[in-house]
Amino acid sequence: MTDDISQTDQMLADPKLFPWWLLLLWGFVTLLVGILFLVNPGQTMEFFIIFLGAYWLVCGLFTIGSLVVDRSNMGWKIFLSVINIIAGILILMYPLYSTVFVFTFLIIFVGFWACFVGAAHLYQAFTAKDAGNGVLGIISIIFGLLLLLNPFIAAALLPFVFGGFAIVSGLASIFVAYTAKGVQAAA
Repeated sequence: MTDDISQTDQMLADPKLFPWWLLLLWGFVTLLVGILFLVNPGQTMEFFIIFLGAYWLVCGLFTIGSLVVDRSNMGWKIFLSVINIIAGILILMYPLYSTVFVFTFLIIFVGFWACFVGAAHLYQAFTAKDAGNGVLGIISIIFGLLLLLNPFIAAALLPFVFGGFAIVSGLASIFVAYTAKGVQAAA
């Protein structure tokens, strides 16, 4: 255990690897995003979807532009570029509908995935006679079915989940930044 702590201290002591001020900046930005998700979830989600659409559009254009320099995997690059450009344009043209669609699709995907993982846990529980896997499987299937039965409600709650995770992540980054600053000053 002490070896792990000393390795962590060595990593934090290297200002080239983790400058403390960059961790602090990341923490404050993440904290701000979390607060925005909790205070104004609809507009914050729409902003992030618009940002995602612009990102996909620019990514598609750059991928097509990269064909001038590198023609390897040309078919895949053209295919992905076209998909990115179409998705980016559609999101930028219809940001409100895109917000609802993207997050509802995400919820449905997570719901199916949870059911699949739950079934795998149940299979493992029956073959290995493991009650713990059985409990995890049942919980995972219930969670997946709840998401699949109410995808719009789950999508509406998603900004609050994102906000909570962003606030916890931001506070943790701020804490690590001050820890790194202390370790770097001592080194």
